[in-house]
Amino acid sequence: MSNPVFSNSNVFGEPRRNAPGGTTTAPPQYGQYGQQGAQAADAATLQNMYEAPAATPVDTRRMTYTDVIMKTAGQFALLVVMAAVSWTLVDTVPMLWVGGMIVGLVLGLVNAFKKNPSPLLISLYSIAQGAFLGGISAFYEAQFDGIVLQAVLATFSVFGVALALFSSGKVRVTPKFTRFLLIGMLGYLVFSLLNMILVWTGVLEGWGMRGGTLGIVIGIVAVVLASMSLIMDFDSIQRGVEGGAPAKYAWSAAFGLMVTLIWLYLELLRLIAILRGSE
Repeated sequence: MSNPVFSNSNVFGEPRRNAPGGTTTAPPQYGQYGQQGAQAADAATLQNMYEAPAATPVDTRRMTYTDVIMKTAGQFALLVVMAAVSWTLVDTVPMLWVGGMIVGLVLGLVNAFKKNPSPLLISLYSIAQGAFLGGISAFYEAQFDGIVLQAVLATFSVFGVALALFSSGKVRVTPKFTRFLLIGMLGYLVFSLLNMILVWTGVLEGWGMRGGTLGIVIGIVAVVLASMSLIMDFDSIQRGVEGGAPAKYAWSAAFGLMVTLIWLYLELLRLIAILRGSE
């Protein structure tokens, strides 16, 4: 899996392929009791179940696509509001967006590896990323008038196309698809780190290796990788819904989508800047 939010979760994960005896085991199916499991329950287990308090609607309700949509919309609204605030304060409080970048990175890692989702931490992540995106977007807008609107429209367009392709079944997440994405993302990560080091040390100037024709090609590759990651996110969410995951994991799904959408927006913003800078 490409997105650690989903790949580190048993709720959204792919079937495990190395089960004993060479068989493939599926992700856990919540709210279902297998025949073998019922037969294996001993008297003590049954007694504990009998004495346990009755499950509440919160405990028994399962995640739905509506849950994911509503949670994602809420997080997106938080991000947009904070981005607008950061945009207006970019000149008077320039460290706001830098702090948002650092806090967002930390909270992103914390949320990605938490087994149980925290609505508070996920909301704080969206707020921090909003502060970061507002500041960096204002920086790009000052150099290229209208570029933010272009990047936003492009992000929604790519999201819509990716969702349509996945929903239609024309693009499926297969082992080959996953391997290609993993190799591509690792290669892109190495390239980005190397380019950043060369620019920071003064070996290269401007965009570094991202300038010119090579930069445009790299930018297109990055957008393709982010689009493929979106499709894998959709597939993971589908696994969670069809597997009957508890409703609380809609927060994890929303967070995972936000991570990929933010990455896609930044790549499109940078690609459009490179294209317009070369005009």
